[in-house]
Amino acid sequence: MEKSSANKRIGAAFFLNFFFSIFELIGGFFTNSISIISDAVHDFGDAISIAIAWFLEKKSNKKPDKNYTYGYARFSILGALITSLVLLIGSSVVILNAIPRIITPQMVNYNGMLIFAIVGLVVNGLGAFLTSHGEHLNEKAVSLHLLEDVLGWVAVLITSIAMKIFNIPILDPILSIAIAIFILYHAVKNLKEIFSVFLEKSPNECDFDHFKEELLEENDTILDIHHIHTWTMSGTDVYATMHIVVKDDVTQDEIIELKHEIKHEAVHHGISHITLEFEYEKEKCDDVECNPIIETHSHHHHHHH
Repeated sequence: MEKSSANKRIGAAFFLNFFFSIFELIGGFFTNSISIISDAVHDFGDAISIAIAWFLEKKSNKKPDKNYTYGYARFSILGALITSLVLLIGSSVVILNAIPRIITPQMVNYNGMLIFAIVGLVVNGLGAFLTSHGEHLNEKAVSLHLLEDVLGWVAVLITSIAMKIFNIPILDPILSIAIAIFILYHAVKNLKEIFSVFLEKSPNECDFDHFKEELLEENDTILDIHHIHTWTMSGTDVYATMHIVVKDDVTQDEIIELKHEIKHEAVHHGISHITLEFEYEKEKCDDVECNPIIETHSHHHHHHH
């Protein structure tokens, strides 16, 4: 997945959404349909968040420098965070506005609604298709919005036909609430993922216990592995650091060989960047956390954190 093309797609999605949401807002007032207005609010929120995502995606591609030594990948997640919050607020507002309409349904211009639904379907379908190949959390968030819009419009289309035939105006607010709940659900799910990246939760892609066991089994010169730290910058890349304790008689050449093996093994376990610290058995790791009891490193005893 090439990054500059992600940028172009997000850019296209922005212009699409922005102009469309203005067109849609006018349509909502013109047809007096709250489900169209709720879609417009949602679309407008999307447009804003896509603009932020677009700006931050550009920034997140910058190479590491002395201020951000790990690079700018987190900026992209910041974009996803803002987007999800905008959706959260937007859908809550829609629900609050739709409730009075359930109690007292209002007349809706069904024909106008039908026309808007068809246009909406085409425009958003195009946008969703453009961004659906994205790998980044950011682009995924954008694509998700557009997909929701498509579903929203399918629902508006079906509802407007049903209301036209059976004359049931209450379907309009019911639909808008359904759309809003769907958006809320996904926004919350996204937020969970975003927060685990920000809070340095160890990435799910890797099974470090397994990695550690494999290294210990394959190399009898390694006595212990501790201080395993793992994190991710953008949710897709994985960083790791670890201390490796080797027997005192291991030569420097053997350590170079080991390093090579471990780095090779790391790639297989989905770790994109690994930093290794080698220690001889006679060195005592000075960190209390990894040696709560200063123990003689027994050959069979590997402690898990």
